[in-house]
Amino acid sequence: MSNGNGTKVLARSRKDRVLAGVCAGVADYFGLDATLVRVIVAVVSVITGGAGVLAYLAAWVIIPEEGEKTSIAQNIVGKKQNA
Repeated sequence: MSNGNGTKVLARSRKDRVLAGVCAGVADYFGLDATLVRVIVAVVSVITGGAGVLAYLAAWVIIPEEGEKTSIAQNIVGKKQNA
């Protein structure tokens, strides 16, 4: 995905998602096939005993969804600061 001035922006995909759109967003950002990124995440998860799953979950929270300006983490931190 790119913003208005042509700069690439890492964002979770809305249209090519299987779970949260993280792999599709990363694939779009780096110009790769989403299936390839999904396979890489799966292999890393198996080899590292689940670290790939934790990385995926962290990316889900940190990377904003396509069309949004803030991530889930930014929304949570913002609510705590306003309270």
